[in-house]
Amino acid sequence: MTSAVTVHTAGELADALAAGTAEITIDGEIAGSPMITLPPGTTLRGGTLRFGARGIRLTSDNTLADIRIEVPVQETAILNDTTVADLGTLTLRNVTTRGQIALLAEDQVRAGHVRAEGVRVEAADVRGRYHRPHGFGVDALQGGFTLWNRQADPAVVLTAELLDIAAGSADEPVRGSGVFVGGHGDWDGLADGGTITVTELRTGEIHTDGGIPEATPDLISGGVFVITGANVDLVSCAGPVTTYGQNDMVLDNWGSVTTWTATAEVTSHGPSGIGFVNFGRIGTLDVQAPIVTTGKGARGFNLYDGSLEEARFAAIATTGDGSVGIQVSKPLRRLTVAGDVTTSGGEGLSLVKGVQVTLQAIALSIKAGGEVESLEIGGRLATSGNQVATLEVDGTVGHLAVAGGIEASGSGSDAVWLRGQGVDLTGLTITAAQGEQVKHLA
Repeated sequence: MTSAVTVHTAGELADALAAGTAEITIDGEIAGSPMITLPPGTTLRGGTLRFGARGIRLTSDNTLADIRIEVPVQETAILNDTTVADLGTLTLRNVTTRGQIALLAEDQVRAGHVRAEGVRVEAADVRGRYHRPHGFGVDALQGGFTLWNRQADPAVVLTAELLDIAAGSADEPVRGSGVFVGGHGDWDGLADGGTITVTELRTGEIHTDGGIPEATPDLISGGVFVITGANVDLVSCAGPVTTYGQNDMVLDNWGSVTTWTATAEVTSHGPSGIGFVNFGRIGTLDVQAPIVTTGKGARGFNLYDGSLEEARFAAIATTGDGSVGIQVSKPLRRLTVAGDVTTSGGEGLSLVKGVQVTLQAIALSIKAGGEVESLEIGGRLATSGNQVATLEVDGTVGHLAVAGGIEASGSGSDAVWLRGQGVDLTGLTITAAQGEQVKHLA
């Protein structure tokens, strides 16, 4: 037995695996192999492997490096042996796939660390996966890259460092979610079992289209999706994240994140998408590039549930009917937008917690239960659609500053709707071309 070997054919690869070779290098391209399983401690590097069904199954302490793995897009390119109790450290470095990467803690798996850097899922179709987390009235599609602790036992903890993970392209978006990291949750989306602790999740360019049929109320996907049971120190979206389909969220959090940053564009082109939506816990959210949505009912930012300490945005623009710019339903200490918050739509349907409801394309809505201590808009707060309001306050705002003014230019649209005395408008420039500047509602 040798400690290292270079192989050129499927037969040579099978022989090297059977011999327990510690390090195997692929020279060129190999096709025609059935799914292979890497024995514990084995490293596989270099070249291209093409499979007709599933690709490579990892066991424990395996490394894949500088390698391309191709399977039919509905299949799994990289998976793990769930009869292994401890995954040790699974390392993916400079790995490209066609087909899903799915690393799961289920069956016998109770521990493990995943280190991934420079991983790209060129294409994948995960719409047929049976297992989907459920919460907040919806199922969520798995991702082209999926790391998921499905164990119900809270003593089972996975750890990970995930750097420069990319998925899909504009020409061939992933069919499903893009990057999906999560733990075990109950039917209501609350953490109640195994967890995953991630020091950093850094993503590259992401393109997804979940392919969800129109008017489906209970199925969603996400470009970057932190699921219940995931505890992440830092999520860093270093590349643009774009979604194209019905109910495709761009950035979605059900888990717990200390800091989430996005430094490239956040874009939704499908109906009922959301640029960023939070149901979990976030300390600081910092979106340093514009959020733009173009579909009907596709909103910019929603704090629906959970908690968020501080949110900062560059700018937010929505164009569809029912496409709210910002909606806050929970307490938020500080909300800052450097530029404009604008909407151009009117009234339309949008997905809210598993139900299609009618919304108006309000630029900024503070719902009952929403409490913002400080809210500052560096540009305009503006709507151009008909029969909408630009600012709606049902909750409370402690300090409000809008440097560019609050304006409504559409027919029958009002600049401000107030219920109660939840905000001080003193000193603000407020205009409504064809409606009321401030309307007090019962």
